[in-house]
This record gives sequence, C-alpha cells and structure tokens, in this order.
Amino acid sequence: MKKYIGLLSFYILVSCSAKKAAIAETVANDKLTSDKIIDNHYKNKLNFNTLYIKSNVSYRDPSQTQNVTAEIKLKKDEIILVSIRILGITVAKALITPEKVQYYEKLNSSYFDGNYSTLSNLLGTELDFQKVQNLLLGEAIDNLRNGKYNFTLEDNKYKLASVSNSGISKTFYLSGDNYLVKKEEISQPGLERMLQIIYPARKSAEECNLPSGISIEANQKLEKTTININYNSISFNEELSFPYSVPNSYERVFIN
Repeated sequence: MKKYIGLLSFYILVSCSAKKAAIAETVANDKLTSDKIIDNHYKNKLNFNTLYIKSNVSYRDPSQTQNVTAEIKLKKDEIILVSIRILGITVAKALITPEKVQYYEKLNSSYFDGNYSTLSNLLGTELDFQKVQNLLLGEAIDNLRNGKYNFTLEDNKYKLASVSNSGISKTFYLSGDNYLVKKEEISQPGLERMLQIIYPARKSAEECNLPSGISIEANQKLEKTTININYNSISFNEELSFPYSVPNSYERVFIN
C-alpha cells in the first residue's frame, strides 16, 4: 500500500448524509438565467458549527484496491480531520486547515506537511480549504458568483458550463427543484486530466441538505482513480476534538 493510505485521506473529504427521506425532483425551469440559478443555489443554507461523520470508503487506482472506514470531523471554516481505519485500527490521519495540508500513515512510518499544491496536483484542479469543505458539504467546488457560465437544460438539470480561456473547463449540474449540485466536472484537455464528482442522492436534515454518498473519478492521461463513499452516521454540533500528533520517529516525505 506504501504511500497510498496517506493519499487516500486527502481523496475522501467529500460527502455526508442524514436520516430523513430523500428529496424528489421537479421539472427544471428553462426561463431562468444563469445568475438566478446561481443565486438559488446559494439560498441553501448550511446551519451548523461542527459535523461528525462515519463512513465506508472503497478506493481503486491502477495499482491497488482498498476498502476502509473513515471518520471525518469538521469545524466549519476552520479545520477538518480525517481518520482512516482498517479492521478498527487507525492507519492514517489527515489534517486540513486553511493554511496547510498534513497527513501521516503508520505502515511506512511517514508523514507529509505542506501546502495545497500537492492536493491540487492529486485531483488535477486548484484547491484550497474552502473548496475541500465545499466538496464535503456537496456544494459547488468553486464560488459560482465569481465566474461566467453558459446555461442549458440537460436531463432535468441546470447545466452551467464555464466561459474561460484558462485551459480549464468546468461544468456544474444542479438539480431541477432545489438547485443543489448533482454532478461537477473539471477538465484540462491539454494535460489530459478530468475530475468528475457525482452526488447520486440527497437526504434532508434539519441543519442542512446533504449528499447521502459520492462517487469520484479522477483521470490523468491513462491512469484512473475512483472513490465511492457511503455514510453510516452523521451528527451535528457536537463538542469535537481534533487530535493530530506525528510520532518523532516518522520520516517526512515530499510529493511532487
């Protein structure tokens, strides 16, 4: 498994669920403008201070397949801690803050301490703390108000395709009734990169409307990584601790 358990801690920061009935979709309105669709997306308020999630995760890349459990703790806008476990034993932890990304893994007694460029390279798109948190909460990864988009309807979804000359194409698919993200795609054709994030279903909770699972597919040239996440339980606004301490004997690694 080598470094992959540690890197998996980065990948799984993506989704959450709750315990009420799934939401039915209605017909999307083709009379809206892209600006109005974006405004409606941000009317979905997330009213909480902390999240505590337990999940099952399956991970596959060209060299391995892993099935693990993951515990995710989040203090909104401040800190995210992910603990990866196999057979109930913690094998890796990742700590995400607005300033940096850190992880350690026990198998190789190694740790990483760096900035968001490494995480961005892994997923093939520029990331920061807010974008990682958005992934976890099922929000659009980017601030849609800062971009320009062409709007069309596709399969009863609002499709917002970015208008940009940056070499990066971004497309967001929002549900027809509640304007929440169903799918988002980020591609860099010149580098043969594509990241696809799918939220197959949503469940409602008093605090907020959250995904019940997520599917991620990251393609870089001929290599593909897929992650599927299912959540067993979630709770809001508990008093959480975020313990993270790297043993002195661990060796620091540097990832290009």
